[in-house]
Amino acid sequence: MADPRTIALVDPYGAVNKVGQAFREAGLDCVRVQSTPEVPPSYGPADLTGYLDNLVHDGTFPHMAERLAKLRPEAVVVGSELGVEFTDRLNETLGLPGNGTALSEARRDKYVQIEALRAAGVPATRQERAGSPQELAAWHRSMGGRIVVKPVRSARNDGVSFCDTPEQSVAAYHRIMSRDSVFDVPNEGVVAQEYLRGEEFVVNTVSCRGRHRVTDVWCYQKITVNGMRDRINGMTSVPSGDPRWHAVTAYSYRVLDALGIRWGPVHLEVMLTGAGPRLVEAGARLCGADVARYAVLLTGESQIDRTVQAYADPELFLEEVDAPYAVENHGAMAFFASPYEGVLRGYPHIGLIEELESCRGVTQRFKPGERLVRTIDDESEPVTVGLIHPDRSVLLQDFATVCYLDGFGFYDVEPGH
Repeated sequence: MADPRTIALVDPYGAVNKVGQAFREAGLDCVRVQSTPEVPPSYGPADLTGYLDNLVHDGTFPHMAERLAKLRPEAVVVGSELGVEFTDRLNETLGLPGNGTALSEARRDKYVQIEALRAAGVPATRQERAGSPQELAAWHRSMGGRIVVKPVRSARNDGVSFCDTPEQSVAAYHRIMSRDSVFDVPNEGVVAQEYLRGEEFVVNTVSCRGRHRVTDVWCYQKITVNGMRDRINGMTSVPSGDPRWHAVTAYSYRVLDALGIRWGPVHLEVMLTGAGPRLVEAGARLCGADVARYAVLLTGESQIDRTVQAYADPELFLEEVDAPYAVENHGAMAFFASPYEGVLRGYPHIGLIEELESCRGVTQRFKPGERLVRTIDDESEPVTVGLIHPDRSVLLQDFATVCYLDGFGFYDVEPGH
């Protein structure tokens, strides 16, 4: 009898942990690798259910590589953003299929990422790595208008500011450099980029031996709320027959090649501007927010199952890499924004959402009895709603209803809080 096949997963936190279950269902054993001694608080406690072993990095990389080599994994697969470079290094050290380390920094550092695109001849946004508040203010003055200021390494919209004046940019610089990132480590630097105007898309992909597959594409909807500009409050699916689908996916393939992606999942955010597509940023890992759950209902597949297929059955992946989607439903996800802070008593109108024809799931991050906070980032979203329907007109009507219901009347918060 053949030895069981083993896959190592690096930092499979939150919803991404479902990839471990998917590998196990495909008949592979899973080893969990933690790239930091402690789990970042924003990810919550580690879920070790079903893992063959749990290897926690003690700060000595050769020791980690030696421990992992004894378990003879077929590949090391990235889970969350934090583990991207660690995964590349482990695969390269152990001689396993991966993306190598030559462009690892470009897959994590937002400034280096855009410059890698420019070097490869891929259209890219104008930007500046700000070494000081004075440099940032001078660059903003030279650009004029609105710019985007953000940490060079982070995720989940952490620390992103839209700034209309050099003074606002300097304030954003100080905010970023005076605090830790969402990963509970000090921010390393600040990148400023031109403010892109247009429709912004999510493109989720999986790669195998340098060939790329798009599993799902979504278009963001944004609002101004709680003093935050361009807060993403939802996204709607983009059908594969839509010209915008072809424009952003063709560009995304060029981005993947420029970033040296040959294996595994990538989550891209692409702005379709008047001058053509431009990368906002790419994460060389699975998309979060439980998007994979709704992608399966939307297209018949998701990043999770295609990631498993890429490593467990690469021949079948390559055979199907250009095949049309198995199904073509329409979908939307709504990300609620609380205007309140205080002890939550309940969501009085949540039943109206659950009754909608297209509703497939309502997730409450903040539950009655807990302290609700005003939504300013992904971490403070109180409710997420998933909608799927074969009729796009029904889907869009339900999505509009959901967005209408969110607001001051949706939250019951104790008086005086």
